[in-house]
Amino acid sequence: MASSTQGKVQVGEQAPDFTLPTQDGRTVSLKDYLGQKAVVLYFYPKDNTPGCTAEACAFRDSYEVFKQAGAEVLGVSSDSVDAHQKFATKYRLPFILLSDKDGAVRKLYGAVSAFGLLPGRITYVIDKEGIVRHVFSSQLAAEKHIDEALITLNAAK
Repeated sequence: MASSTQGKVQVGEQAPDFTLPTQDGRTVSLKDYLGQKAVVLYFYPKDNTPGCTAEACAFRDSYEVFKQAGAEVLGVSSDSVDAHQKFATKYRLPFILLSDKDGAVRKLYGAVSAFGLLPGRITYVIDKEGIVRHVFSSQLAAEKHIDEALITLNAAK
């Protein structure tokens, strides 16, 4: 069974709303940002794994650039709120991590793995109106997600 690397949600479509718990126990919805900020929504396989740690730290290191571009970064995996809290603290992550325990939001976006084993590593750039402007999927080039998102945000200015 083949799966699309682009997922279900495509460029030009309205990004589906969702509500998930953050690493500090609050809840966040995509609609909280509509009309205010662009959102870089990135799905990743698992906290504290080499590729995911590299990706999270790259987002951390560029976080001020994302803020200057008018965007918020939201990381999503099926790890627990507690695991996210430990991961965010350990690596001093300034952005929000969301716990998608049952994978419902991942399924909603179609952020499935190209390999069928690990959850997919897919980044969606969503503008202030909630329209998906870019989708980037690469399981292995974790840090390229940051470059792709910034290129899209800067092109939109």
